[in-house]
Amino acid sequence: MKLSDDFDARRLRPRRPKNWRLRIGAGLGALLAAFGILLAMAGVASLAGRAPVLGTLNDSTGEATVLLLLGLFLLWAGIAFWRRCRRRLRRPSDLSLSPSLMKKRD
Repeated sequence: MKLSDDFDARRLRPRRPKNWRLRIGAGLGALLAAFGILLAMAGVASLAGRAPVLGTLNDSTGEATVLLLLGLFLLWAGIAFWRRCRRRLRRPSDLSLSPSLMKKRD
C-alpha cells in the first residue's frame, strides 16, 4: 500500500477534550470516601466506649449509631462516585474515519 506524503494517522483519532472535570470528580469521590472512613471509625469508637473528644456524640449510643451509618453511607457514595469517574476516564476512544475514506470506489 502506497502512503502519500500528506497522510497523517493522528487525524483518524479525535482530539479528546481534557477531562479535568472527571479528574476533579474522582478526587472528590476519594476525599468523600476517606471522610466516610473517618466518620465510621469515630462511630465505632464511640460505640465501643473509647471515643476521643467528640463533644455530645459520647452521650448516647443512638448518636454514635447515626454517626456510624452516616460514615458508611459516605464511604459507599464516595467509592461509587470515584468508580464512575474512573470508568469514564478509561473509556476507549474509537477511530473516527473520515467520510471520504468510507466512500465506495467503482
